[in-house]
Amino acid sequence: MQIGVIGLGRMGGNITRRLMQGDHRCVVYDRDPTAVTELIKGGAAGAKDLADLVDQLERPRAVWIMLPAGATTDDTVAALGEILDPGDTVIDGGNTFYRDDIRRAKTLQGRGLTYVDIGTSGGVWGLERGYCMMVGGDKAAVEHIDPILKTLAPGSGQIPRTHRPEGSDPRAELGYIHAGPVGAGHFVKMVHNGIEYGLMQAYAEGFDILRNKGSEALAEDERFDLNLPDIAEVWRRGSVISSWLLDLTAQALAGDAKLEEYTGAVADSGEGRWTIEAALEEAVPADVLAAALFARFRSREAHTFGEKLLSAMRFGFGGHVEQVAKR
Repeated sequence: MQIGVIGLGRMGGNITRRLMQGDHRCVVYDRDPTAVTELIKGGAAGAKDLADLVDQLERPRAVWIMLPAGATTDDTVAALGEILDPGDTVIDGGNTFYRDDIRRAKTLQGRGLTYVDIGTSGGVWGLERGYCMMVGGDKAAVEHIDPILKTLAPGSGQIPRTHRPEGSDPRAELGYIHAGPVGAGHFVKMVHNGIEYGLMQAYAEGFDILRNKGSEALAEDERFDLNLPDIAEVWRRGSVISSWLLDLTAQALAGDAKLEEYTGAVADSGEGRWTIEAALEEAVPADVLAAALFARFRSREAHTFGEKLLSAMRFGFGGHVEQVAKR
């Protein structure tokens, strides 16, 4: 297929590269011309602005936006709405709030355009591993971009198959689903990120307990000088708590057992807050997810070893650089 990609940062750039590896033709645009130039070297067609990108695509067009949630994406969707033709599709693959998707889709629908929201997981490793995607939108629009989704998805790989009922959607086993109407994709991804907070917090607190078992505050015969890199590594192999996050933990500890390059200040990018808001609206108890979110707030005040490990995991899967919250 042909597709336009707007936003060539950590994920947008690698999404484009994976699509080109799958023989899709990509027309790309970013405010940073250097990012465009790099992808042109890899075979993409560069655009000087949004209008140029649209002109280079054949109808019906599909344009994938990979920009920060909020005003930047809003402005880009609005601008595309003015220059695309009826039957074209706008795709938002960033971490947008699902209610913004619903609002945008209604606006675009009045102009004959379709809107698809895609919750995209895979971080900086997506080029190699593929992207897990949760898709919201009209059935016909989602089916139209299925070749794009199939290329980006991880595929079934070596993961043992689940015994699923006959007639189950095969796309789930390939790493992507049509979650429901517009907004459903980002809603599922929002909860995914809320769960991610909880899992990361559990690992961080557990390793903090292990590390402090050597504290002088404990009885001398009860102090253990535990090898955290070895513990992380052994838990990866056959343990019931093995996961990709544990893989990243083991990698971080193997490189620096004291995590001295991290301060422990852990940012939250919005999805955790939105998940807790949804839990409140639905009257669903979410104790662990809420506690994990609050722990991130606290991390900006004082930094434990566990918070440094949280920061190391975030850098591992998403290339997230530590940021100190502004006051």
